[in-house]
Amino acid sequence: MAGTGLVAGEVVVDALPYFDQGYEAPGVREAAAALVEEETRRYRPTKNYLSYLTAPDYSAFETDIMRNEFERLAARQPIELLSMKRYELPAPSSGQKNDITAWQECVNNSMAQLEHQAVRIENLELMSQHGCNAWKVYNENLVHMIEHAQKELQKLRKHIQDLNWQRKNMQLTAGSKLREMESTYVLLWDTLYLSSGDPLFCWCQ
Repeated sequence: MAGTGLVAGEVVVDALPYFDQGYEAPGVREAAAALVEEETRRYRPTKNYLSYLTAPDYSAFETDIMRNEFERLAARQPIELLSMKRYELPAPSSGQKNDITAWQECVNNSMAQLEHQAVRIENLELMSQHGCNAWKVYNENLVHMIEHAQKELQKLRKHIQDLNWQRKNMQLTAGSKLREMESTYVLLWDTLYLSSGDPLFCWCQ
């Protein structure tokens, strides 16, 4: 049943699953399934039943590199291989064998390559000296993060359990009141029936 003070579309569920009985009685499950199937058969969603939702912006997180790659895939073009040209040390062409400038560019390229390799060697040496400790620190931080996440999970599970216990207590209390009111109702009708002296009194009322 819908409440008068509710937001449009909200429904108050009046079932008491912790108190109600008879769900396992013969035919109950079949009757519930028939109701669901009947409602599903009546529900015919239109093509624009999600029109109230904003249209998703799929390009919000796209970068230029991603966009270029998507365009390449759409055009069915092969992927561009990693260029190794900057690691090459080509000599001057045959027409520039006597060109000092061309040889100077080759020397500069060789020096840049050597410097690059020296930096890589230095990075490897630093990694061999400090990489182990850095990895241990990372693992320790990861363990702390896992412990924190597990504590939060335990809090959430306890909160869910408390809510379920609260719901159960509320439903059992409400069920007891309903049963008491039902007994009072039957007792009053019996008393009224006996005092009226008319066998059809209760039905006429």
